[in-house]
Amino acid sequence: MPIALPHHDGSGLYAPHAVSLGETVRLRLRVPQGWGPASKVWVRSVQDGEPRYDAAIRLGSADGWDWWEAAMLVANPVAKYRFLLEVTETHDDDAAATVASRSTIGRRYWNLNAQGLFRRDVSDSADFRLTTFAAAPEWLRKGTMYQVFPDRFARSAQADNHPTPHWAIACSWDAQVVGTGEQAATQFYGGDLPGITGKLDHLQDLGVDILYLTPFFPARSNHRYDASTFDSVDPLLGGDQALVDLVEAAHARGIKVMGDLTANHSGDAHEWFVKALADPGSEEAGYYYFSPDHSSYESWWGVPSLPKFNWSSDALRRRFVTDDDSVVARWLKPPFNLDGWRIDVGNMTGRLGAVDLNHDVARLIADRVREINPNAALLAESTSDASPDFTGEHWQGAMTYSHLTRPLWSWLAKDAPNVNFFGSPQSGPNKIDAEDFLATHLDLAAGFSWGVLQNNMNALNTHDTARAATVMVDGGPAVGAALTFCLPGVPVMFAGDEFGFVGFNGEDSRTPMPWADGSRVRTDMRSLYANLARLRRELPSLTEGGVRWLHAEGDALVFIRESLESSALVFVARDTAEVVLDNAVLSSQQLEALLAPPLHHSGTASSAPAGPSGVDDVCLRAEGVSAGIWALPGTVLATG
Repeated sequence: MPIALPHHDGSGLYAPHAVSLGETVRLRLRVPQGWGPASKVWVRSVQDGEPRYDAAIRLGSADGWDWWEAAMLVANPVAKYRFLLEVTETHDDDAAATVASRSTIGRRYWNLNAQGLFRRDVSDSADFRLTTFAAAPEWLRKGTMYQVFPDRFARSAQADNHPTPHWAIACSWDAQVVGTGEQAATQFYGGDLPGITGKLDHLQDLGVDILYLTPFFPARSNHRYDASTFDSVDPLLGGDQALVDLVEAAHARGIKVMGDLTANHSGDAHEWFVKALADPGSEEAGYYYFSPDHSSYESWWGVPSLPKFNWSSDALRRRFVTDDDSVVARWLKPPFNLDGWRIDVGNMTGRLGAVDLNHDVARLIADRVREINPNAALLAESTSDASPDFTGEHWQGAMTYSHLTRPLWSWLAKDAPNVNFFGSPQSGPNKIDAEDFLATHLDLAAGFSWGVLQNNMNALNTHDTARAATVMVDGGPAVGAALTFCLPGVPVMFAGDEFGFVGFNGEDSRTPMPWADGSRVRTDMRSLYANLARLRRELPSLTEGGVRWLHAEGDALVFIRESLESSALVFVARDTAEVVLDNAVLSSQQLEALLAPPLHHSGTASSAPAGPSGVDDVCLRAEGVSAGIWALPGTVLATG
């Protein structure tokens, strides 16, 4: 049986969304009446590096919860805080004695931070955070994102006029993808931007409102992360006008378009690097890291075709970011009008050995992006523990796998040997139970402010990973999709997820779409994704509400997204499971609403009264791998 615990998550129920430096804000905490009760509560903040404790007042009670509120000064741009709770334990031999006459036998103190509740002191690194930085655009956190790898999405009629480039191996649309070796980067299928434009109806039918394109610059690979120039769209993709046409057509359908930019490196065929290599005295030579005799250079992960930028160069900063026609600026302005950037390997940009200019570069790019378009989005890749680089000051959200994708793979894993597990030496996921999924998720999400967490990309898989369908048990991708749409963050579909595509690594996952060959559709999940996207639009709690975990054990997870107006309960299982909820964790109105059929389900997820107590107890049942989503009444807030 789930147990109610003190709760705060930084969402609008508990904290303000926008704060200013020097402002005094009010923070709320809810404590279940049957848990303690708490006799005193403080908010512990860190101001100019020094801890400070401010006493909270008890506002009152509602639906079995005591609500507390404390005032806190926002002394720094990132204001860290946690709650300290005092619980007075009492004893009395006479059960009829009044509370006042019971004897106190001791006091216990609990710390509540973004990782959970602890009866010990904890590190500041997992404290809740309020930040004074400009908020990301609303469309980002409310959107549903779709990632396209242009070479493999769709060919237009114009693509037939493009000769196979010298670096490439021409492939028919139904040719087998090679996942390893040199061919992985040189297979050329000829997808182009007009092909994407012609399939925007497909995206619209799925409920997509953000299109994320991997790089569209000329290069010598099918992935195009080795740009040979940043000044034009690859003619193989249709050239500059094709991008203009795509963005205009997408905008007409209410779809934002984001580009992909390598701020860490260029390709070795890039015009800047060609000049730098030929002339050690050139301005461009300062854009890169050369040895003293100019005979060698630094590159991304030691790959010679990806020479690394030296962000100590003022000239590079001007040409890449601050000039009127810089790389960052050019594509956000007319006639292209991109709606934002995803920055490739943002975690490595500006870093080399003892040199760490990462936050300087991020700040430079962010200031320029917001100067051009305050409503543009700026995301960055950071594949490991991303939170130290994502305060919200510059990158608005992370393309990361650590706090959701990796533990989700491990919880839903089947026997999948020889699957690339995010570049680690593991030959596939390490199978874990729901308890470890939640612990990992909270551990690696705790360092994000609520605002950044809402903007992080929630991906089942991407162009850089194996496919979820290869890793997960049958039905697992549908369960995983429900979590990516219902947890805080931006749900991401990688083209082909809606058709159940498989792949043992990133390259193997970049399969051409099955527009003309239905036999390549492994599992048709189009209606499932469309329904999830619809629910995100129709249930404000899925984009605005806080998140409270009700159950995480073995094969089942249950959580609720809560706001004052409405709530949504999510129940997912990887096998047959039952979870009983009672009025200690949900209100009687919420329990009663659970008796209605779910608004979304995959597999068999249902609920029913648990016994003669009626709606005092509701049993959630899963017959095998299942997901269910219910709309519930909102949370009642005691206001004092």
